[in-house]
Amino acid sequence: MTDHRPTALVLGASRTIGLAVVEELVHRGWDVVGTVRRPGRTALHDLADRSAGRVEVETADLTDRGSLVALRRRLDGRPLDLVLVNGAITQGDVPGSDVTPESFTEVMLTNAWGPMVAVGVLGDLVAESGTVAVMSSSQGSIALNSNGGHDVYRASKSALNQLMRSHVARHADDPRTFLLLNPGHIQTDLGGPGAPLTIEEAVPDVVGTLVSVAGRGGLHFLDRFGQTVPW
Repeated sequence: MTDHRPTALVLGASRTIGLAVVEELVHRGWDVVGTVRRPGRTALHDLADRSAGRVEVETADLTDRGSLVALRRRLDGRPLDLVLVNGAITQGDVPGSDVTPESFTEVMLTNAWGPMVAVGVLGDLVAESGTVAVMSSSQGSIALNSNGGHDVYRASKSALNQLMRSHVARHADDPRTFLLLNPGHIQTDLGGPGAPLTIEEAVPDVVGTLVSVAGRGGLHFLDRFGQTVPW
């Protein structure tokens, strides 16, 4: 009998944290389908070329429902053990009262609406013992917001957390594990060069938590060490 090799779908895997998650999963023995937003050569393609078939590249745009539905059709019948929705934008440290409607809408669509559409469209591809995860942030925690800053980014992550909680409440009989994951403050374009963590330092713990929660069921808001983040 052939041993089961777990398979993950990582949306937003062309670079930085998403790319590193794909690489770490492969290192741990997983097969991975990673997505890029638009056609064109990326570091994910380079990783796929080196992976001996363990990494596949797909195209999907989180802000386009049709793109996600098309991906769902292409993956139909493909058993998955994990879906991770990764990716977010910020418009800088601007007070909420000063943000333009266009900027507010773009952040909310990308950081909250898009990930939840992905969960709704792709979540049922995951085995009942598997995990549906979205990359959240400690900045989405209302309880931890003692100093403000990056108001709309914070609001978008809080909205994502609330939407995910509503999704799980609507599907209370779903045995899958649902995860909101705070990866920590990492040196990326979003986190900035002054962030305390490098990608190499953070991602092994991130993947460790992604893998360890399988089979728990319910919704969890956790940091990269598997510790609960207050709502």
